[in-house]
Amino acid sequence: MTKTYRLGVIGFAHMHVNALMDRFAELPNVEWVACADTVPAVPSRFQKRSTRRANLRRAREVIGIPKVYDDYRQMLAQEGLDIVIFCPENARHGEVAEAIAASGAHMVTEKPMSASLSDALRMARAAQAAGVTLMVNWSTTWSPAARKAKALIDEGVIGRVWEVKWRNGASMGPLAYGTGADAVTDLEKGAEWWHQASTGGGALLDYCCYGACLARWYLGAPAIAVQGIVANIHSHYGDAEDNAILTVRFAEALAILEATWTTWNVGVPTGPIVYGERGTLVVTRQELPGRGPVPVVQVYTGRDHGPTQPDQVFEGDPLPAGRETLAKEFIHHLETGEPLHPTLGLQHNLEAMAILDAGIRSAASGKLELVEDQTWCIG
Repeated sequence: MTKTYRLGVIGFAHMHVNALMDRFAELPNVEWVACADTVPAVPSRFQKRSTRRANLRRAREVIGIPKVYDDYRQMLAQEGLDIVIFCPENARHGEVAEAIAASGAHMVTEKPMSASLSDALRMARAAQAAGVTLMVNWSTTWSPAARKAKALIDEGVIGRVWEVKWRNGASMGPLAYGTGADAVTDLEKGAEWWHQASTGGGALLDYCCYGACLARWYLGAPAIAVQGIVANIHSHYGDAEDNAILTVRFAEALAILEATWTTWNVGVPTGPIVYGERGTLVVTRQELPGRGPVPVVQVYTGRDHGPTQPDQVFEGDPLPAGRETLAKEFIHHLETGEPLHPTLGLQHNLEAMAILDAGIRSAASGKLELVEDQTWCIG
């Protein structure tokens, strides 16, 4: 790494912005320049943990970003940034990405790509037109166990895959982690974008997105159609769903993607779980002697309907040196021109977004909805 990159940040709505900043802050050739938040549709009622105000304060006090702009467009026009991290409300990804691309900066955002396929396409076209890189980050990309599962699938360990199952959201919602003075009341939650449908809130986009990403990656083919169902079971202070289930049809396989903000304890492994014609893979955590719970891939090849011990247990392989974090991967791509990991690039994320978009439409229509074809080449 020979160049020093001028970094900015736009949007503090999603708390994953903190992890993105932390990974770039580990690099020696990063200069933090400025940041700006987007203006929320409904003003926040508090500044507790994981809220946009707390995230912005952390950017200044922990990361050390020296300037804060009221208007992100003014920041882009004045600061000559090389890379911009952006984590506004899901529904504003397209608007912000378009502005960043027009400024000539490369950009990194957090999953999901956006709140709709049309908005995701807006992002992709803007990046292509400006000749800049747009990376969509997934925490699962940096899981050695999730990568090991993909390698075992490709090796044919369980034969042809016919189903991928994903369930996530082991909490009572994204703002449920605070305790004591940091505990968030229902009234306060209702003012946050997470619980507002118009801003791209809701459990479907928050957690089914991981399943869409992994299913597309593991199966190696685009989806065809989706049946979706959503419900607001426990979070009536907002109008966004707190539970969602998508059943996804691929040409030769199925995927079942579950998202929940109302689970106190998961009870069973949540996966991904991959079913093949000759066995099953379970990505989970397992107690290993002297090491405690370790992420592993359990392989079951015996024919049994009840709980059994796995036939084999694999730990993930070390991530590639120099590319083992999202920030190093991004800089490596910029400096070498080598492709990003498949799950991080535009093509893959458009196809994952197409699955989510079909699921949203299906939940609204009550019908099976076709997945719009996104297999065109990103040049």
